[in-house]
Amino acid sequence: MKRHFVFLVTILCTLYLLLFSSCSQEKNRYVIGVSQCSDDEWRTQMNKEIRREALFYPGVEVDIRSANDDNRKQTEDIERFIRRKVDLIVVAPNEAEAITPVIEKAYAKGIPVVLVDRRINSDQYTAYVGADNYEMGRQIGHYITTRLEGKGNVVELTGLKGSTPAADRHRGLMDVLSRTPGIQIVASADAGWFQKSAEQAFDSILTCQPKIDLVFAHNDRMAAGAHTAALRHGRANKMLFVGVDALPGKGLGVELVANGILDGTFIYPTGGDRVIQVAMSILEGKKYQRENLLSTAPVNRQNAHVMQMQTDHIATLDGKIEKLNSQLDAFLLRYSAQRMFLYACIIIILLVGALLVFVVRAFWTKNRLNAELSQQKKQLEEQRDQLIILSRQLEEATHAKLAFFTNVSHDFRTPLTLIADPVDQLQQSHNLNEQERFLLNIIHKNVAVLLRLVNQILDFRKFEEGKLDMHLSRFDLAASLHEWTDAFRTLAYRKHIRFSIDTPEPEGKDNEESVITADAEKIERILYNLLSNAFKFTPENGSVHVSLEFFNKENIRWMRLQVTDTGVGMSADHIQHIFESFYQIDVHHAGSGIGLALVKAFVEMHGGTIHVDSAEGQGTRFCIEMPAHQTGALDSNTTRSAMLANLKEGAVLAADQETIQVADHDTKPEDKETILVIDDNQDIRDYVRSVLQEKYNVIEAANGQEGVQQAMKYVPDAIICDVMMPVMDGMECCRRLKSELQTSHIPVMMLTAYAVDEQKIKGYECGADSYISKPFSAQLLTVRLRNLIENRQRLQNFFSDGVKAPTQKAPVAELDKGFMEKLHRLINDRLSDPNLSIEDLGEEIGLSRVQLYRKTKALCGHAPNELLRIARLKRASSLLASTEKTVAEITYEVGFSSPSYFTKCYKEYFGENPTDFLKRKNGE
Repeated sequence: MKRHFVFLVTILCTLYLLLFSSCSQEKNRYVIGVSQCSDDEWRTQMNKEIRREALFYPGVEVDIRSANDDNRKQTEDIERFIRRKVDLIVVAPNEAEAITPVIEKAYAKGIPVVLVDRRINSDQYTAYVGADNYEMGRQIGHYITTRLEGKGNVVELTGLKGSTPAADRHRGLMDVLSRTPGIQIVASADAGWFQKSAEQAFDSILTCQPKIDLVFAHNDRMAAGAHTAALRHGRANKMLFVGVDALPGKGLGVELVANGILDGTFIYPTGGDRVIQVAMSILEGKKYQRENLLSTAPVNRQNAHVMQMQTDHIATLDGKIEKLNSQLDAFLLRYSAQRMFLYACIIIILLVGALLVFVVRAFWTKNRLNAELSQQKKQLEEQRDQLIILSRQLEEATHAKLAFFTNVSHDFRTPLTLIADPVDQLQQSHNLNEQERFLLNIIHKNVAVLLRLVNQILDFRKFEEGKLDMHLSRFDLAASLHEWTDAFRTLAYRKHIRFSIDTPEPEGKDNEESVITADAEKIERILYNLLSNAFKFTPENGSVHVSLEFFNKENIRWMRLQVTDTGVGMSADHIQHIFESFYQIDVHHAGSGIGLALVKAFVEMHGGTIHVDSAEGQGTRFCIEMPAHQTGALDSNTTRSAMLANLKEGAVLAADQETIQVADHDTKPEDKETILVIDDNQDIRDYVRSVLQEKYNVIEAANGQEGVQQAMKYVPDAIICDVMMPVMDGMECCRRLKSELQTSHIPVMMLTAYAVDEQKIKGYECGADSYISKPFSAQLLTVRLRNLIENRQRLQNFFSDGVKAPTQKAPVAELDKGFMEKLHRLINDRLSDPNLSIEDLGEEIGLSRVQLYRKTKALCGHAPNELLRIARLKRASSLLASTEKTVAEITYEVGFSSPSYFTKCYKEYFGENPTDFLKRKNGE
């Protein structure tokens, strides 16, 4: 099969290459961009000639654009040609100064530039095609001299001042007339090549000049405009009108001369055919002239009619050429279509032949594969049977595991009950001290949480097995909501959370509107689970809101229960999984993953739906919709079960145990060492505080972010940090602490419920100094904590100059070593400065006075001012021993303010006065 496919693809590729090569056997294609400065009759004639001449060069594309006398637009047109990377640019510049830069840019990029009719203020162009305007001006000057017989007044209407034809024609005219004193230029005006402008300009000149013998306009249009103005003043018969262009056609130069409106005009050749000839010579690498000057000649009444006949004949020939060209295009198109049709037929024939070969070979292959397929089918059937057997065995094993898990959960309830009841009895005793009652309260709270978890596991297992029954009753849901939520109001007050309930107001004595038929216990447990989560993840000063409303859906009364909070929220990825069994958002939000799955199960038992709307950092809203009245027999036994009381108490305690609220500590350090405890579980923090508070000053933080802030503020002697916490986990907290200069020296002990090596390795990589697994003993915690602090004291000896380092050295962080080296360097550099203060040192290092004091005290056992004084005394001792300076000189050199204070400090540190040292030195 594969060989057949490769054979067919090879045939298709070969045919495609043949077709492509036959279609591509054309000459190279050239693109010529033409930028015209305006869109008048003369340039229209030139464009026709350019297109007509391009027909004789197959494969040439001509793109003509007109700037309409706008320098900016002509610059944009040329820039577009440059970006398109045309092969050659033909330009008739509007104004030389404005257009010169962009033409030089095109020329610099290697694009040949052919100037037409007008020049630029640069020699950076390839070729020029056009008339010699200076010579034309001279010929016009001779014509005027002859017609006026050497005497008369002349008015000159010039083209656009910035264009080179206008300047050259004027210069040539003046060179001739300057030699004829009898002829004077009495007025001159810039008409910008336009008829209307010339008419207006000459109208103003007629009012000022009473005698005008001849009007010379730089083109026929302006001459016609001047004639119109003269007719309006009744003076047209008293003067002669001379123009330039001599274009054929109705209302153009040749006809104006023939009709006697103009006395004469001069042929200004368009040269469109010559432009294409020069351009193609450049593109094909042939020899060409850089300056291509076109000749001119006068047109008067004697030859105007002859020129009209010649132009009419030329127009007829142009029409025939265009017709032949269109017919040729049609023939070529027909030939191309027939050729493509032939190729298509050949390809189809070859494809049919290849397909026949392929079908025959496939038929032979099919017979061979049938036997193989039958054998594979047998093997697949055997594998399917094996998979069915394995699936049954896996199902039985899963069922056995779930049964074992359920039995173990049942077994948990007995010891938990035996723990809970004795604890309740002990709490009623009056012989307990405050510490014992505190410990019993922790036991009681956590037993209630465990009982709730076990009961939820058992109920979820019953639901999976279809053994969870409904106990229907009629009750007022609005009143029940107020009763069920009372347990959470104390918690809301303690955590500073705004807690509100919105239910329908009763219309009469009894609120029949909010009476429903449902399983009251399951509705209550739904509410407990949702409120427990809401309070657990809502920070201080947040809000939790419960709302109830009723609506009609398909003529059936439904209820909608919503629980909304302003907590941390969830991402879209987690929302679609939170109702799955045993799903947890991440390790920072510990939980069983059963509560919401059980809520969904209870809602579905009532024929309802539950959905959640949440966004990270913006809170969460759970919405439950279900029919208000369930069908079935009512259960008369609706007494409250003990298990429901445990579930309620456990839900409140679970919400109180784990919180992301940030506690505000204003603890002032005492003489005792300070320990920072970072844990999101309030009971853990309370328990650790009770264990350590006699020997240490204990401060707390509820999450990693708050822990970093507390550590930066108080710079404790050691930190005990939980791993799983909201906002910022223990790993990130430890990494932040070890990367900050203020806290890098503080030992960190990690608490974790996971004892796997991978997590410990990750913690040590983050900079943790020790690990302790939950559950832990108080004795183990205190011993490890003491070891960490003693190791830190050994580190002080490492940085202390006056004490010998012990054999067992604590590991020294590079950040701490760098800090001490920088501190010693700063002290030595400014040792002689008596105004050097601790604030100056802290500012140089980037620490506050308090942070600098605590860090240096923790690292080397000396305060910063003590280090400064010791360094000065050691420098003074060295100077006393090695120089002949006096005590007073050395006092001021090492930065002491007075010799008496220096002598006092020296004696306290070295045990003798500096004068006694000098006496011993001199005596030796």
